[in-house]
Amino acid sequence: MDPQDHERFRDFVDARWSALLRLANLLTGGDRHEAEDLVQIALMKALGRWRHIDDPEGYVRKVMYRHQISRWRLRRPHREATFAVPPEDAGVSDGTSAADLRIAVGQALARLTPRQRTMLVLRYFEDMSETEVASALGCSVGTVRSTTHRSLSRLRSLAPELGAPPRAASGTPSSNLAKGAHS
Repeated sequence: MDPQDHERFRDFVDARWSALLRLANLLTGGDRHEAEDLVQIALMKALGRWRHIDDPEGYVRKVMYRHQISRWRLRRPHREATFAVPPEDAGVSDGTSAADLRIAVGQALARLTPRQRTMLVLRYFEDMSETEVASALGCSVGTVRSTTHRSLSRLRSLAPELGAPPRAASGTPSSNLAKGAHS
């Protein structure tokens, strides 16, 4: 790798590290160490092909998605994350409701299987279409639809505190997770 490529890679990592880490954190269910490992693995793979990559952000994200799929297939025993029960809502609106929602969503995602969590993260947090998710994960659009549907159902049963989703005008269910997301 020549010095100019090395500098471009370093600039990319400096600029995108926190965004990639946030995505990895969602994909791993909130396990900071696994999230850091996931980003580092993706960046190492990108480094080896750096000269040939046209879209570094897309390449690194796709490596992260695919590596996460590999983790599903290892069929390790599922470790359930445990969290302290948050205190009951005191009814005071002090501007922390967005943070509370973010924490509740993170805890709920951590209780899903890695496959379910990845589908929801790609569909609603990454705002990818079903076709884009299918392409990124190497599966059919039907698999994305059915897994997303089952994942949302499980999320609702595991985290009723997130509330029931309102029905969209078209009759398609939407989600508190999917504000601003579209099919």
